[in-house]
Amino acid sequence: MTSDLSETTRLEPGQSLRLAVDAGASLLVMEGRVRIVSPPSWFGDTVFSVENNFDEGEAYLAGRGGWIEVTALAPVRLRGVPQSAPAVPAVSSRVARLVQLLFAS
Repeated sequence: MTSDLSETTRLEPGQSLRLAVDAGASLLVMEGRVRIVSPPSWFGDTVFSVENNFDEGEAYLAGRGGWIEVTALAPVRLRGVPQSAPAVPAVSSRVARLVQLLFAS
């Protein structure tokens, strides 16, 4: 992660945090519930971001680098998980290959 979240970070409901992350970086929800908005992507002529909710014990894995937005939906504790190796998606199916081609940075 470009932003250092090696220590536990706490957010109250409604608080947001913007982080620059590298591809393959992980963010673990140790307690609570968050909404994470992925870095913007292009699909044709349209820019979009994906929003997902994560509960306690779940982790967000950045498929590519960029700025993410983390919003607390309940009191939350977060921690960055060190990256052990670069994330390389497995291309074992045609769908996985299509997704890789669509979202390659």
